[in-house]
This record gives sequence, structure tokens and C-alpha cells, in this order.
Amino acid sequence: MNNQEQIKLYIFNTGVLKCKENNIKMNASLNPYEIPVPWFLIKHPKGNIIIDGGNAVECATTPRDYWGDICDVYWPEMSEQEGCVNTIKNLGLDPESVRFVLQSHLHLDHTGAIGRFSNATHVVHRKEYEYAFTPDWFAKGGYIKNDFDKTGLDWDFIDIEHNGYYDLMGDQSVLMVPTPGHSPGHCSFVVNLPQTGSIILTADAAYTTDHWEDKALPGFLTSAQDAARSVVKLRSIARRTNAFVMTGHDPVQWKDLKKGAADFYR
Repeated sequence: MNNQEQIKLYIFNTGVLKCKENNIKMNASLNPYEIPVPWFLIKHPKGNIIIDGGNAVECATTPRDYWGDICDVYWPEMSEQEGCVNTIKNLGLDPESVRFVLQSHLHLDHTGAIGRFSNATHVVHRKEYEYAFTPDWFAKGGYIKNDFDKTGLDWDFIDIEHNGYYDLMGDQSVLMVPTPGHSPGHCSFVVNLPQTGSIILTADAAYTTDHWEDKALPGFLTSAQDAARSVVKLRSIARRTNAFVMTGHDPVQWKDLKKGAADFYR
């Protein structure tokens, strides 16, 4: 068995966020809406990889103390066992085996793994990291500095632009693709698996299939133009690679995905 054949993709979630439909789909209704908060583990022979990390585990017990007033818009519901570190331990994995923590971006529902794995290099687009410290007024609530403003972290800042990508392992198994719009330094991921083939993890470049199909913009963004063009870019990649597309927070698609320790993609 070669290295590529050993790669596996697992999907987990740190509970749900309760909000309104228009928080997820621009100009939609004010009806209550509930979305999953996914994160991903890739088992790779060169080291385990976490993509995002969902909500910080503090949201299980003290969400308002940790997140502040953004809880009035997005209310997290999760258990401590759903925190990414506890999930890794429950899989029988040593947290020190996590070699990389990849960040699609640094919004509060994607930063639950930062600084919690002592051997990990944290990979994020430089534009995203810089913007997280000095966001525009309308974006401040989405960034929780306690998650990413930590001393002693090993950061790898990538500067890829436009049609470039970052090949994490040097074997085309995990690619980071710039997809700005939801935030300035947002990235999506292409995971190439031996049996399933290519999987695109859009993260928040496409919250839902409505956004993927140009039926709605996301409820939050920093550039509508960039957000729309990033989806076009990902659709082009999907056509060329015949990829399976996982949108970021779609409660309907979520039901049909393989999830948990026993049901994974390979």
C-alpha cells in the first residue's frame, strides 16, 4: 500500500449554531435557522491534519463569556466532548500526532483547534491573519482574538493569489485554494483521495448549495464580487476534477455526509 492509499478524511462537528435564515442566506427570511459547525481530520502517513476546528470548546460551558455579544446573533450549542481535542482523544489518537492545523479563515466557528495541539504548525493565508487583527467595523464580531492571538504558536503564512494553490504535503493530497469574499484571506480545500477521488471543502466560500448554485450570497461577506467569483472558480475546479463538493454549513447536505469515526472517506 502506497502513502496515497492510506489517506482518510473524517468529518466531525462542534454542535450547531442557532441563528436566523438571513444570517446564512443574504436577504432571506428572519425565521430561525440551525446550521452544523463542521471540522475535518485527515489521516495522512506524513502526519495528521486538522482543517479548522469548529467552535472553541469554551462554547460548551461559557459561550457568552467567550464570544460576547455575537451570541445574540449566533448561539452555539455543543458538548465538551464535541470539542476537537476531546474528539481526537476519543479516536485513540495522541493530540501530539497532529502535524498541521489548516485554517480556511479565522472566524469564530472555525478556530477551535488553534493552539490546542502542541506539535502543530498553523497554516493560514497571510491576508486573513492580518485582517483578523484589524477587521472593518462590521466584521469585528466574527473574530475572537482569544482563539488566534496566542503566544508561542508556529504559524505558516501563505501568500498564494488568484489561480495559485498551496500543496501542503507536496503530493497533491491536500491543496489550499484562495477563495476570498466571505473574508479577505479565505481559502477552500481540495482533498484528493485514492478511492473517492477529489473532494472540495468549500468552507464559507459557499455556506450552502443555494450559494453554490448562485441562488443566494452568504449572509456575511467582505466582498460580494469576490464571493461570487470564488464560487465560479471552485465550480471550474469541480468540473475539471469531477469533485464531490461539500458546502460549509448546509443543514440539508449535512444529513447525507459520512460523519464520525466509523464512516469516513478514503
